[in-house]
Amino acid sequence: MPAVLDLLAAQAAGCTSCALHAERTQAVFGAGDPSAELLLVGEAPGAQEDRDGVPFVGRSGQLLDRLLSEELGTDRDRCYIANVVKCRPPANRDPKAVEVAACRHFLDAQVDAVDPEVTVTLGRFAAQALLETREGLRSLRGRAHPFRRGVLVPALHPAAALRGGAPVLEQLRDDLRLARAELGW
Repeated sequence: MPAVLDLLAAQAAGCTSCALHAERTQAVFGAGDPSAELLLVGEAPGAQEDRDGVPFVGRSGQLLDRLLSEELGTDRDRCYIANVVKCRPPANRDPKAVEVAACRHFLDAQVDAVDPEVTVTLGRFAAQALLETREGLRSLRGRAHPFRRGVLVPALHPAAALRGGAPVLEQLRDDLRLARAELGW
């Protein structure tokens, strides 16, 4: 499936379907193992990701990398990482519905190409987008939801753990432990 993802990444790089393209440095399509059992999905690229072209490379990404190692015994190279939208929203605001709609075919195609056993959404926005619900993250967390051929595990965003300290970090660890259990690792 790498050829499919490469083609989609090239299409995303030239995409002008919404206003987000006007201020981006580059589209941040996705990274990692295209045949991974584990797919991680965030909301949108941040400033560092926009500069580097890779998802989750800033402070949140550094924490995510550490937790992948500590809680799942793996690293980002064995996962596939993507975002709901591929361009950075101004001031890191939530993407607008029209922006999500413009990017949705890219995310759907990534999920289809990777075909993971477990998808972990990082944060409220990604969980609501993929589960197509308005239900809050608090009520979505703590269980695996049927998703495509596997399951989806809603998790707190690493940025929330950075802001919230030890109690929130422990909740994120719990979310990742649930994903590990679903993977059978």
